[in-house]
Amino acid sequence: MDSTDKEARKLVAFTLPMAVFLVLLALVSVLRKVGGAFWLDSPEYWIYPAQTIFCGALVIWFWREYQFRAARRIVFAAAVALLVFAGWIAPRELLGFAPRLIGFNPEIFSGQPATYWTTVAVRFVRLVVVVPLVEEIFWRGFLLRYFVNEKFYTVSVGTFSWLSFAVVTVGFGFAHSPADRIAALIAGALYNGIAYRTKSLASCVVAHAITNLLLGLWIMKTRQWGFW
Repeated sequence: MDSTDKEARKLVAFTLPMAVFLVLLALVSVLRKVGGAFWLDSPEYWIYPAQTIFCGALVIWFWREYQFRAARRIVFAAAVALLVFAGWIAPRELLGFAPRLIGFNPEIFSGQPATYWTTVAVRFVRLVVVVPLVEEIFWRGFLLRYFVNEKFYTVSVGTFSWLSFAVVTVGFGFAHSPADRIAALIAGALYNGIAYRTKSLASCVVAHAITNLLLGLWIMKTRQWGFW
């Protein structure tokens, strides 16, 4: 494999999982507008598992390209994760915003225990494993470095520039739903801070995973399905 092919593979490895994730997410909105049968009216119940499988498989396929090293400063990363989680739920818990009850509700399968628990398990795999990997590989692994140098793979994780910081913070924020946008902008800046402090993409993934795990458990407890 020549250098051009290696560069192309690097680019694909860091961007394709996110591209597939977003295409499938957009498909949810398209199918909802079509409506009709359950699989069209509520496509998230099969598209989210599809995201988990396809995007997870892509990350595994390209795993060597990411060159993950051991996570560093775990306590710091966990503290940031807790702060992000608190910021995410604060508008409802502290400011009296309306609860978000409409969303991916596994309780529609409450009369089918096997289906219910399988749905919950796959949802948590997506939330805690696949989403942190796909998003951190793209935002902190690729884009945060790309806006330092187009040959991003030559740039060390956690290399700072104001341009890349601003682009990734804003991009990460606006990639989320309007209801979560302010919290996501803050989260994007804080996760960037983990990259700068630890110089470790794995630490960013760990922090993101902890945040999402806490959020998932909180969703199951409060039944605010709109946070999924």
